[in-house]
Amino acid sequence: MQHQNHHQLGQLMCQATRDILWRPVCDSVRATNPGAGLDCRVGSGNATYHRFDPHSQQHRITYGVRMIRAKQEQETAQWWLSTREIQSRGYFAGEVSALNLLAHTCCHEFAHLLQHNAGHRHYRSVHNRHFYRILDDLHQSGQAETTRDYLAERAEAGQLWLGQTPFTLPDPHSQARQWQVGDEITFQDRSTHRHGRILRVNRKTCTVQGLGASAGHRYRVPLALLRHWQIPE
Repeated sequence: MQHQNHHQLGQLMCQATRDILWRPVCDSVRATNPGAGLDCRVGSGNATYHRFDPHSQQHRITYGVRMIRAKQEQETAQWWLSTREIQSRGYFAGEVSALNLLAHTCCHEFAHLLQHNAGHRHYRSVHNRHFYRILDDLHQSGQAETTRDYLAERAEAGQLWLGQTPFTLPDPHSQARQWQVGDEITFQDRSTHRHGRILRVNRKTCTVQGLGASAGHRYRVPLALLRHWQIPE
């Protein structure tokens, strides 16, 4: 049921992208690139991206179900670029919530479409000044707000949970100070609880050597997912 909810939210994001972002500019996009179209889809993983197929002249935007799930949880939302963009650029008054993250994700991927159409997307230069000029304009013009309202209204009508309460995100520096090399920890990897020992404390993650059933594997684990290992009684 939870997976179905995330998939339905992905479908709403596709609808918002087409109705709010694509429809007003499709004629101008086609003036530059005749025959261009937009295909939005919901993927099964984390991958969320814009691609352009020069043969079919189709722009494709994919929203990953696992990305949608991660951005609805405070502990996992903090590691996404969209979170840093909202905070650092003041989008939605700097408030990070599940609703704001998904609305901003629509705008972020659509900005890549407009960036590509303008000829400003280059190899190793994707999130460049041209991209952020477009993304800023989507927010300043009110289209991001309209996208957010669209998602909120449609989610409520469809009885889909989409949190609007701002997250209280921890300071990564204070989180890192809680951990030391050699600490035994546990963390959840999808549906599996892992046991390991910290090899390195990074700015936002820890490098962990697996122990027990996870022996022989290394993991890069977000700080928010770490828990101190307690010997089972």
